[in-house]
Amino acid sequence: MTDAPVQPYRRILLKVSGEVLMGDQGFGIDPKTLNEVAEDIAEVAKTGIELCLTIGGGNIFRGLSLAQGGMERAQADYMGMLGIVMNALALQAALEKIGVYTRVQSAIPMDAVCEPYIRRRALRHMQKGRVVIFAAGIGQPFFTSDTAAALRAAEMNCDALFKGTSVDGVYTADPKKDASATRYDKLGYQEVLARDLRVMDASAISLMRDNKIPIVVFSIRERGNFAKVLKGEGVHTTIA
Repeated sequence: MTDAPVQPYRRILLKVSGEVLMGDQGFGIDPKTLNEVAEDIAEVAKTGIELCLTIGGGNIFRGLSLAQGGMERAQADYMGMLGIVMNALALQAALEKIGVYTRVQSAIPMDAVCEPYIRRRALRHMQKGRVVIFAAGIGQPFFTSDTAAALRAAEMNCDALFKGTSVDGVYTADPKKDASATRYDKLGYQEVLARDLRVMDASAISLMRDNKIPIVVFSIRERGNFAKVLKGEGVHTTIA
């Protein structure tokens, strides 16, 4: 029998950065990395925690970048949402290959490939032990995938929002560019906003603050780290 996590989490939302799925590639989805992320998620799902996910789309398409290049922002954002759906379907396939039942719910209806987003149905899926993957953001332009993650975490009454990135927490500066950057163990919501740390956009941080949902930032690139962080063992930063 799998040991239950030390932390008293009943239901959590995991936000996976789209860039993580690239692995060492410069674009798209790396099959090896995709399978490793799926295995980490499966390890946590088997503990009995109710789990839902959102994914970014930066590995496939960045709407904001194209908008800055001259495309209409709304059009570019819709294209980005479709990239998120592609990531969600890929992760669903990887999870189901290793025996984890999943459902993809899209904020943009596309009945041929996934369910529409219905809050009560998503809750019921999780109660039955299925992992629910929320796709296409919130279905509206001008909102980031971070805001979508925060909104879904609040709607699902999650106990925490876990943000899995390629960096093991929140730093004083970008550790990839500044060797002197140091990692925070804990931060307050207001500190993140006041210091403009940009771990998530301001609206996402504010939404989590208003709903008293802690944010846990960790590296999902390290195999097994998701389960470790849930047990309070892995390296991470907690915002609360």
